[in-house]
Amino acid sequence: MEIITDTNAVSAFFEGTEAVVAKMTASEALYLPVIVLGEYGFGLRGSRRRVEWEAQLLAFARACSVLPVLESTAIHYAAIRDELKTAGTPIPENDIWIASLAREHRLPLLSNDRHFDFVSNLQRISWERREA
Repeated sequence: MEIITDTNAVSAFFEGTEAVVAKMTASEALYLPVIVLGEYGFGLRGSRRRVEWEAQLLAFARACSVLPVLESTAIHYAAIRDELKTAGTPIPENDIWIASLAREHRLPLLSNDRHFDFVSNLQRISWERREA
């Protein structure tokens, strides 16, 4: 199976969460949204171990296929945002972009964020019984 990762999955991977490590290493191909790189990189900005962890993040990114936001992604974004607005089920802005990439590339999304379940035609894979 090929998967695309959410920021919380990358965090769990770096924390050594066994279920996430197993899913990622078993994946035929691992895709990393450029948005996730930005979110995770932002989270590292205040860390005393920033240089070390940024190097770890870049090594991880090199092992993945990084997905950029393109014109085709923007079309999915507009559709998803409209669907969520119409249904009254908003989700965080960056997560709409991540969902857009997942839907555009027809990839299941590794995430524990249940709000992705509001996005039609998107398969979310979680790793814990208790989800955020």
